[in-house]
Amino acid sequence: MDTATIAARLAAVLHDVQDCAARAGRAADSVRVLAVSKFHPQQAVLDAYGAGQRLFGENRVQEAAEKFSTLPDAVAAHCELHLIGTLQKNKVKHAVRIASCIESVDRLSLLAEIERHCAARSVALSVLFEYRTGEDSKSGFTEQAELEAALEYCAAGAAPHITPRGFMTMAPFTDDEHAIRKSFSTLRILAEKMRAHYPSLPLSELSMGMTNDYRYAIAEGSTEVRIGTAIFGEREYAA
Repeated sequence: MDTATIAARLAAVLHDVQDCAARAGRAADSVRVLAVSKFHPQQAVLDAYGAGQRLFGENRVQEAAEKFSTLPDAVAAHCELHLIGTLQKNKVKHAVRIASCIESVDRLSLLAEIERHCAARSVALSVLFEYRTGEDSKSGFTEQAELEAALEYCAAGAAPHITPRGFMTMAPFTDDEHAIRKSFSTLRILAEKMRAHYPSLPLSELSMGMTNDYRYAIAEGSTEVRIGTAIFGEREYAA
């Protein structure tokens, strides 16, 4: 896809996101767009950057490292990279070198491993806790008690290099609006409860919604939508 097309598609997405926020009675800047560049070449990232995009998401650590660690310094200095795919513990060492946020923390042991590697490098990292709200999702905390154990770990000061920013979920892949909105409202309600239980933690972020369902997510309170296809088109290669 050429530079002009990516710029036009990005502009259309940003406009629609702002419009959805306004219709939900929210500020136009209350929802960030995370441009999901997985399976697209580095040039697509550069094109989106040239159009004003600064927040990007990748699923796979190796692909993200190859793409983002070789960006020109002037570009890399202003890009924020979030890892949004399932993260195995043996990839954490590499993940903390390239990412500013890991959105897919789904177990306490992974959180502890992230802290260990952040401490070794003396770096700080933000995380989101992924919670399974749809049957189609293959990852995420499935029990509130397990999620609370991870939050308690942070609240107790056991992870000083990690800042827990909020929560992430994936809705089921369906055309059923009720099922999609239920998935998002489930996370919103859970997040409200966790904020009340852990007031010392900055759990303000809700990463919900992708190309096919972000409008519902915004209506249900999402603060970040993860948009790939609507910006970059269909994947250009398999990794």
